[in-house]
Parts: sequence; structure tokens; C-alpha cells
Amino acid sequence: MAQFFQIHPDNPQGRLVNQAADILRGGGLVAFPTDSAYAIGCHLGDKKAVDRIRQIRQLDKHHNFTLMCRDLSELATYAKVSNSVFRMLKAHTPGAYTFVLEATNEVPRRVMHPKRKTIGLRVPDNNIALELIAALGEPLMTSTLIMPGDEYPLTDPYDIRETLEHQLDLVVDGGYCGMEATTVIDLTGETPELIRQGCGSFDDFMS
Repeated sequence: MAQFFQIHPDNPQGRLVNQAADILRGGGLVAFPTDSAYAIGCHLGDKKAVDRIRQIRQLDKHHNFTLMCRDLSELATYAKVSNSVFRMLKAHTPGAYTFVLEATNEVPRRVMHPKRKTIGLRVPDNNIALELIAALGEPLMTSTLIMPGDEYPLTDPYDIRETLEHQLDLVVDGGYCGMEATTVIDLTGETPELIRQGCGSFDDFMS
């Protein structure tokens, strides 16, 4: 049975955020709000937790998981980027974007794209998500909370609890945060490539 924390979206309660981070460290799955839609997250190094996310979302081995970071300071640890790509990332983070980048050896192979060796990376503009990552002390392994067969993510924390109360360890109620996923942009080639249009505008990347 999933726990249910009501956390203030502007001033997250530190006690609850720390409890949520402890649940993640213990191998738990947590649903939480972002600046686009609700996401489901786990500890980066926890294979069982990642497998549970794959099962909930019915994801195949080609799915790019997303490393959700507090800022770009850890970027070089998990992704290989040129100076020009770094400037692009800096100009558009935090925000409702997921960037597909070439992964480093620090990223577990099981969460990379098996052929391209890429990983998604994102810095959310959401206080709860950022405080949770800070309390954990490392990036979160995440996926947008879209159920199999659905076009849009789950948006209501009470619906999330009802739907997934036996599959999650914690649902964070941070209020309504939108029903559109991030815009996904592949930055591994010579020019940015739009993979999925979501909340963020792609126009700035076309020039």
C-alpha cells in the first residue's frame, strides 16, 4: 500500500522530503510532480526498482529512461557533451525538456538505449522535484507516469494512488502540475532533433 504525502508545491516540508528520499534509498518507487506532468522515480543504481517501472509502464528495452538532475553540475558524470551543447542545455534548464545525450560509463547499461548508448537528462523547474533530488544527493532515474494504452500522463495524485497503490511505495501530492509530458530533443547529432513535442517550445533550437 503506497504512502501518501501532501507536500507544499512552493515551500516543500523538509521532513516529508527527507522521508521520501529515504524511501527511494530503500528501493522504493515514488510518484511526484514536475513542471510538466507527474513522474515515477527510483534510485539510479536499483535494478529491481527500474524493472518495476518497466513493468508498470510496460516499457521495452529500447526505452530511454531520464536522469532528473537538480542542475547541470553533475552533467559530465553521466553524459558526454560538447561546449556548444552545454551552452544550449544551460540556456534551457531548468525547464520542461528532456535531452537525449550520449551516456558515460557511470550510467548503468540497463537504463541506456541498448544500441545507441544514450540517456535522457532533464532539470525540472519544480520545487518538490528539485528538493527531492537534493535530499537524495544524486539524480533520480525517472519516467513520465503514462499508463499503458494512455495518450496522456496521470495528473491527479488521488487517481495515481487509486490506480497504483499496490505498485508504488509513495505518492507525493504536490497539486495539479499539468497533463503534457516534456519536449524530448536529441542532441547527439550535428543538429537538434525533435523526438517528442511536449510542454517546451522547439523553436529556439531550430536556429
